[in-house]
Amino acid sequence: MQWWNDFWDWFTQPANRDVLYTAAVLFFGVLIAGIIAALVARSSTKRVVRMHDEERKAAAIAALVDAATEASVWNSLTPQEQVLADRAVGQADIIVRLLPIRGSDVAANWASHQLHELKRASATFGYQLDPAVVEFRDRLVEWQHHPGRMRRRFQLDLERWRLQRAEPETAQNAEQDQWVAEQHHERYAPVTQSDAVASQPTAVIER
Repeated sequence: MQWWNDFWDWFTQPANRDVLYTAAVLFFGVLIAGIIAALVARSSTKRVVRMHDEERKAAAIAALVDAATEASVWNSLTPQEQVLADRAVGQADIIVRLLPIRGSDVAANWASHQLHELKRASATFGYQLDPAVVEFRDRLVEWQHHPGRMRRRFQLDLERWRLQRAEPETAQNAEQDQWVAEQHHERYAPVTQSDAVASQPTAVIER
């Protein structure tokens, strides 16, 4: 206990108050500076992560809008072009679903349904696809700026479409889609040698 008594005597001496005051100021100054530096570093890290997420979201939206443009003329694409377009859509869909944003899966489901409808509409003559593509783009851009608000709207659309699937027209639409797909593949099917020979006019031999 002697060392404690010696320390207390030194601590309570008036001549040592300036030293103690300076030490306290330095300690709290270093502590506050460390806290401020940690907060600044955390804020900077969050800003970088947020900017990276925004870039990923913008890239995914751009890919989906480009896919909507191709879906609007889906029936005029070759099967190889359709495969490439579907692959790009799949990658964009995965990016959207992996975004750390609440409701990203809802937005991905909504975009998937709309792209499917654009593909169906491309086989309907006289259907104005440009307004549909513009609306698709505007809804996704609005989701980029207001994800919470658009999440509720997407959920309402998905619920409405889910109820419409029970209607009798759904089976007819599925049959029509299958027929259109078959006609499309037949149009772009490669011509075999036998078909080419059969398509040539037969020569008439005169005797």
